Amino acid sequence: MYTGRILSTGMNTDGKPFVAYRVSSRSFPNRQCLKFENRAAIVPKEGFEKDVFESIYISYNCIRIERGMAIVSNGSQTDVIADKIALGMNIKDALAYSLLTMDYEKDDYNTPRIAAVVTSTTDEDEYECYIGIVNDKKLLVEQIPYGKSGFISTYGSQVHDLVDFEAKDATGAAKFIFDEGTFANYEKPVTSCAAVFDGEWTIDIYNP
Repeated sequence: MYTGRILSTGMNTDGKPFVAYRVSSRSFPNRQCLKFENRAAIVPKEGFEKDVFESIYISYNCIRIERGMAIVSNGSQTDVIADKIALGMNIKDALAYSLLTMDYEKDDYNTPRIAAVVTSTTDEDEYECYIGIVNDKKLLVEQIPYGKSGFISTYGSQVHDLVDFEAKDATGAAKFIFDEGTFANYEKPVTSCAAVFDGEWTIDIYNP
């Protein structure tokens, strides 16, 4: 089954907040994920740099850490959400505002924008996790309950599905969303990345 880009967030089975992201692609498979101190980015592989002139949507920051929170998305809305959070906007409003203003991608598939934000705390009274999508018909932002994890995809379910996210660290999480557990059922994986909180946020990538 092909579902396009996938992201997952919430708490893993160890009770650690996390975000994870996978590129699945039919049109632009020659991409990789790069890791930086507080972010991860999707970019073309060496030799395919000119692909950015065919589509403006294939290169972007997919994970950012901002004010102790992890933001994940399938496009440039990652930075917009992070900027709104940096200005003091709450998670739900930052997600909703950014998805509404940027809207779905104006490509041949009207690709939805998907995004999520999770806090670094494991205090139930302070913990928050929201996941959202905007397509050509609706905008939806939902809360993932404390202790749970969920995922959403661009061409699959248009609401989030709960999942047992078993990877314990960032390295394992990047591989898990690529082709393990529930995610093994989804076709055409290209590259993936993840961030897991265990006292501090750690980011890792998986480029097969």
